Amino acid sequence: MSVDGSRSRLGMAGAAFTSNWRNRNLRRAQLSFLGAWTAEWAFTVALGIVAYRDGGAAAVGLVGLLRMVPSAILAPLLSPIADRGRRERVLILVSVVRGAATAAAAMVVAFSGPSAVIYALAVLSTVAATLYRPAHSALLPSLCRTGYELASANMVRGLLDSAATLVGPLVAAILLQFTGVDVVFWVAAGASLLAAALLVGLRYDAPPRPPAPSRPNLAREAVEGVRTVAQNRDLTLILGLAAAQALTRGALTVFSVVVAIELLGTGEPGVGALMTAVGVGAVLGSLAASLLVGSGRLGAWFAVGVGLWGLPLTLVAIVPHQSAALGVLAFIGVGNALIDLAGFTLIARMAPDEVLARVFGVLESLVAVFIGIGAVVAASLVEWLGIQPALIAIGLLCPVLAVVSWRRLRSLDRSVDVLDTEIGLLQKVSMFGTLPLPAVEQLARGLEPVVVPAEQVVFTQGDIGDRYYLIESGEVDVVGDGHVVATLRPGEGFGEIALLRRTRRTATVVAKSALRLRALSSDRFLPVILGYTPSAQQAATDVDDLLQRYEPREPFEEPSDEPPAASQ
Repeated sequence: MSVDGSRSRLGMAGAAFTSNWRNRNLRRAQLSFLGAWTAEWAFTVALGIVAYRDGGAAAVGLVGLLRMVPSAILAPLLSPIADRGRRERVLILVSVVRGAATAAAAMVVAFSGPSAVIYALAVLSTVAATLYRPAHSALLPSLCRTGYELASANMVRGLLDSAATLVGPLVAAILLQFTGVDVVFWVAAGASLLAAALLVGLRYDAPPRPPAPSRPNLAREAVEGVRTVAQNRDLTLILGLAAAQALTRGALTVFSVVVAIELLGTGEPGVGALMTAVGVGAVLGSLAASLLVGSGRLGAWFAVGVGLWGLPLTLVAIVPHQSAALGVLAFIGVGNALIDLAGFTLIARMAPDEVLARVFGVLESLVAVFIGIGAVVAASLVEWLGIQPALIAIGLLCPVLAVVSWRRLRSLDRSVDVLDTEIGLLQKVSMFGTLPLPAVEQLARGLEPVVVPAEQVVFTQGDIGDRYYLIESGEVDVVGDGHVVATLRPGEGFGEIALLRRTRRTATVVAKSALRLRALSSDRFLPVILGYTPSAQQAATDVDDLLQRYEPREPFEEPSDEPPAASQ
């Protein structure tokens, strides 16, 4: 890459960070995520210690499964709630529930209460945590204007996730050196409540939502999310690879304990050290991922991220030394950063906004199930085969699947590039420029190609208006009452007056040269434009300006040499 190209990449990386910081809503949403996931990682370390003390590796695996099964069932059933109203309210409620459950677990540990109560509270906290990410992932697109800004938001969130992966276990490791598990739980509870507080002041234009039914059926609504995934091959592929990554992640919760205590002999603090290494890699990987925001190859990088989740486990089995283990496990963090950037961005670009939280709910359900399965499978393989063969067997799963999926993911990249081109065409028009990304993507998917030869009429004054047109190439003359009142060029649109004012066409539009147009039917155009206050206001202003511009003028008369007639 040239020096100028490198500078351009660095400039785009810097812009990705600053765009999130300048956007007040994105800033608050991202910091809330940092608090929520720092709490999750610290909680996971503390819970793993409690389970290991109770029954060794088998207990860690069993608790991991029992913790995830209710989440897997409830996440898709509860996610429709986030598709009905304002999603930040769901996030606030979830964070408060998590904070209260974690604080209660801290009290049980402090007073030497039964471990069963801690596990029950862990289930409650995990159910809430599983609902947090779908609602947060569905919220982010509504806070963004472009695909680039959404990719930037997911990259920044990936960095914060990575930081939480580092900070949560590191704080837990330090606290375990000097205090006890109860203090780790208390810190996790405080982080969850802070996550809730940060979202209280969020202000943005939420997309229009259908009114909640008088007798809601969450199961039926949840099925719509499953159906959306099942009917989209690309979504199915992304979620399938995410499930494989989740299985490996679940295995890692067991391996981190067993490898540290039994294979490396570093004791309980070594568990935190191994997970801290993953966090360090995740932070570095997220910084590197900032260079990829505008690359247009998110599918390919997603495949790389999936592969990196498994390969390091195999290397730990081959070289079972602490320094080597810390080094290679850092690459799991790098893979996690790539998955956060690419996976969540691709899902948000492919799924309709009205069911987006439900699609992310399906993802979280799969993740929860496969984390639990991974924990049990890892514990079983350790018992049957030993630590090192178990590491190799699970470590090869993700790399193999990534290689098999490579061609399809590259095809997905090309389809996203086409969508971005359509979005760029729409956003050149002022009334579309005010729309959040999910809305303008909805319009882009509805664009239909229209070809008009030179000197042909697109529509005639007095016709019934049923479509809006964008000029991709060529020029048109707008003719009102027999006079050319405007010439429109690529990037401009026409036809909105009849749609918005419910009138017939106010002018004739003629192709001045060969035209390539993109058309939107009125049933696609009107609900989006009128569904958001800023776009509706801008559209009304544009129509008023056009009507004034196209208003017929009195014909010009040459001055007469005759003297004016005498007044009577």
